[in-house]
Amino acid sequence: MGRTSMDLKKYIRTVLDFPIEGIEFRDITSLVENPQSFNYALMQLTNDCMDFKADKIIGIESRGFVFGAPLARDLEVPFVMARKPGKLPGQCYTQSYKLEYGEASLSIQCNTPIRNTDKVVIIDDLIATGGTAIACADILYNAFDVPKENILILAVIDLPDLKGSAIIQQQGYNVKTLVEFEGT
Repeated sequence: MGRTSMDLKKYIRTVLDFPIEGIEFRDITSLVENPQSFNYALMQLTNDCMDFKADKIIGIESRGFVFGAPLARDLEVPFVMARKPGKLPGQCYTQSYKLEYGEASLSIQCNTPIRNTDKVVIIDDLIATGGTAIACADILYNAFDVPKENILILAVIDLPDLKGSAIIQQQGYNVKTLVEFEGT
């Protein structure tokens, strides 16, 4: 059975000067509101997870949840939430990082059943500077002893002008995206 192709870029709108002046925000709302484009994106991401032989899927709050939970369900693997500090009960591993327009932190619960032999896919909607994805990957690498080659950072959108994907690769992590947009 042949695969059909869809241009996902036409389902992703650009919002100028959001959340601050000078940013070209790539909004996935229109992509997920369209059942055909959302399903197509999920199928592509699922294929990437299957090719990587994922044992766990981690969704980065909050847009990573939109894509990660359906992938984990389809692959019948555990879904792990990487959240902002204070949003998860119990003890958590937390990593701070810089954004293209500020600073933030991510947390994963310490009791999350991640083994150092797992192949883990981290999913988010977009890679800009790479800080969020690297923070999540660093938690896996440093706290759960998952080797870098066993971690795939997967996103719908890449902003190559901000060099996030290149930085992720320089850090030794795998990275894959579905579409690229020029600009910031």
